[in-house]
Amino acid sequence: MKDPILDLGAEVRERGAEKEIAALVGVPHAVACNSGTDALHLALRAAAIGPGDEVVTPAFTFIATAEAIAYVGAKPVFADVDGATFNMTAAALEQALTPRTRAVIVVHLFGQCAEMPPISDLCQRRGLVLVEDCAQAIGADWAGTQAGAWGDFGCFSFYPTKNLGAYGDAGLVSTREAKHDAMLRMLRHHGSRQTYLHEVIGLNSRLDEMQAAILRVKLKHLARFTAARRAHAARYRELLAGAELTLPAEHGKGGHIYHQFTLRLARRDAAKQALADAGVASGVYYPIPLHRQPVFEKEYGALSLPASEAAAREVLSLPIYPQLTEEQLQHIAGTLRACR
Repeated sequence: MKDPILDLGAEVRERGAEKEIAALVGVPHAVACNSGTDALHLALRAAAIGPGDEVVTPAFTFIATAEAIAYVGAKPVFADVDGATFNMTAAALEQALTPRTRAVIVVHLFGQCAEMPPISDLCQRRGLVLVEDCAQAIGADWAGTQAGAWGDFGCFSFYPTKNLGAYGDAGLVSTREAKHDAMLRMLRHHGSRQTYLHEVIGLNSRLDEMQAAILRVKLKHLARFTAARRAHAARYRELLAGAELTLPAEHGKGGHIYHQFTLRLARRDAAKQALADAGVASGVYYPIPLHRQPVFEKEYGALSLPASEAAAREVLSLPIYPQLTEEQLQHIAGTLRACR
């Protein structure tokens, strides 16, 4: 007999967001939770990663990726990224491995999958747990296999700014394994599979019905929104051709969903100010790589990751939301081209 508290509501599970997103990703199981950060934390807990273990992850990403590693008592080991795609490569991952490595969190940054075939093969050969941070990559793929379907776990964020966003915090973990599905469901509800019977120390990380219902409505429009983002990216490429900047690189192995349209500019801060003066919001994701953050600098301050450090100095993300107009695109591009 199902426990209605543990199953959450119908919008989440029985006819809901979990099944629909699992179908999109192409896996049999998906477990909704409170946030993308919790999704990463739950995945590591379900994989029994803990003190004494090392987890390799890229240095050029949002801190939540490394926070989840610290939450379980493991040690983050930071790898460098490819300067064109901003994603960790299999070569950088292999260089960061040690005898204590137990898991890898690969990040699909800005909406484009990392090079998953060699990364997946490396993890399988070394017996490593592979977690995908898909917070910015729902609907992205490599050679037809979706982000979240390559690893042992795929971790999604539905924060309101994401391509598929709720009206508050929301997240989800995808997995192919029934045993992981069962453990994730127990962990998200205080370590319980039966009300008031607690087998492990868990979390309070449930997705509420309202957020699930909103996600289900917006999921129907995700393909259309992604197509609009890709069309805007193509138009930016036309409008900014020949400008003194580096346009985002597409590896051509799968679909880029353009959570961000991220340029590289030598005079990034001047360009950002020029856009602000013209009434255009832009973002720097991310100004400080993780190994240089105050919380990690004492341990990793001597670590040199040149590509991550250069990216942090040069990246600038332009508006890329689906509702942009041609007039707005021309205004943004014109402002950048005029910036000296």
